[in-house]
Amino acid sequence: MRTVLALLMCALMLPVSVSAAPPTIFAAASLKPALDALAAQGALGTPAPRLVYAASSALARQIEQGAPADVFISADEDWMDDLAQHGDIVKETRSDLLGNALVLISPRSSDLRVDLAQPRSLIDALGSSGRLSVALVQSVPAGRYAAESLRALGVWNAVQPKLAMNRDVRAALELVAMGECPLGIVYRSDALSEPRVQVLATFPSTSHLPIVYPVAIVRGHDNAATRALLRALRSPEAQGVFRHYGFDAPPR
Repeated sequence: MRTVLALLMCALMLPVSVSAAPPTIFAAASLKPALDALAAQGALGTPAPRLVYAASSALARQIEQGAPADVFISADEDWMDDLAQHGDIVKETRSDLLGNALVLISPRSSDLRVDLAQPRSLIDALGSSGRLSVALVQSVPAGRYAAESLRALGVWNAVQPKLAMNRDVRAALELVAMGECPLGIVYRSDALSEPRVQVLATFPSTSHLPIVYPVAIVRGHDNAATRALLRALRSPEAQGVFRHYGFDAPPR
């Protein structure tokens, strides 16, 4: 009996192996195709990180409310700045990860043509009943960039009543892909990931603020795993995948 008890005590004293949960990335919706591919390839570590996608605005607000994010990738600097001002990121881990471009799209089967050098052609293409699919122009980065460009081209007042606004840029893309809207404004990376749409034109980079995707570790989650994840996101392998999906180096 004593021998059995001794063996049980030894078993209880043995160290128990507990696998750490993979880190969670809160990422702008436009990053989904590229990050999903990187995770599937094992380029972001094993096990792959948990990936949560939404508009940068929605994700930033969730982080401010204590959502369990380890790393945040925003589609613009404003929402990362907002978190920094509230002390919700580890500031020294912040860097600009990617850049992108803003494009006008239509369904693949459409024969519409728009020349942004002649902005009136955009209004003509929408006609009397056509809607322009965009992300929310007041809060979502893709929507903000779209509104800036439309204002810069001098067509905002004419186009604003025709906007079909969506919770994020992927939802704006889907409306055009399904043929619900004849035109939409999304990122180049979104257009390249969706075979049901075509790019009609690229908005001049001078018509909107530079498109920058900053990345940072969320406060309270700075550890070896999240530092390794940042290195993986910045690695040549990851950058090659991002380029394949239509992203480019962040503007300097």
